[in-house]
Amino acid sequence: MTDDAAPGLPDLRASDADRERVAEVLRDALAEGRLDMTEFEERLEETYNARTYGELAPITRDLPVAGVTPAPLVSLHKEPPAEGSWAGRIVGGEGSSTWAVAVMSGFQRRGRWTAPRRFNCFAFWGGGEIDLREANFAAGEIEINCVAIMGGVQITVPPGVEVVVRGIGVMGGFDQRETGVPGDPGAPRVVVGGFAFWGGVGIERKKTRAARRQEKLDRKAAKRELRSSSRGDEGEAHRRILEGHKDLQHGHGLGQGHGAGPGPREDRRERRYED
Repeated sequence: MTDDAAPGLPDLRASDADRERVAEVLRDALAEGRLDMTEFEERLEETYNARTYGELAPITRDLPVAGVTPAPLVSLHKEPPAEGSWAGRIVGGEGSSTWAVAVMSGFQRRGRWTAPRRFNCFAFWGGGEIDLREANFAAGEIEINCVAIMGGVQITVPPGVEVVVRGIGVMGGFDQRETGVPGDPGAPRVVVGGFAFWGGVGIERKKTRAARRQEKLDRKAAKRELRSSSRGDEGEAHRRILEGHKDLQHGHGLGQGHGAGPGPREDRRERRYED
């Protein structure tokens, strides 16, 4: 991509999210062997020092090498993220809160907040709650460092987020149940580390209350539709039975009216006259 393709835009200021997208391309190039560690570190430093789109564009211009399927280029145009996509929740910046302490008390980070690249928390004879289900993210990876001494920290992540646990427990522990679950494409990665002594760090994957309520409403609507369809089928079957019964009655009446012999009443009259 050249500066001529978007005149005027290279002079615009780049955001943290723009720099993070370039850094992601560089990490992929390092993993694929396109860059060595020295080149990667030089370009990464240039990326985080860049202030405009014009300074960011040359960093990935020669990636990938010719003959290899191209990696996504960093767009110089601001495009709105698709509704419901993870891209709309990785907003850049520093985060609205970077630490929390609970000493014989508690702390909460939940609802609408921006999770930083690194969040440090400490719980001593207390407890903390870190809820990322409705949070935005400053970067594609967040590291949560927990120290729990005779206390605990509960971390809740939304479905689709990859979780990596690296904490150490002594007469305590870190919840490993969510480790190894693959994340959605473009979803953030949550790395949980730290130390727990006579305490614990719990991790659970859970949908928001609004999402669970919507699922419940959808199930009720599906059940109502199924019941309505069943009632319609039963009504149609009942109508067919009635029509069949009427046809039988009509046929029986025709048989009596056009039969060769007299009916039962005529037989009784003839016997009475004979007597």
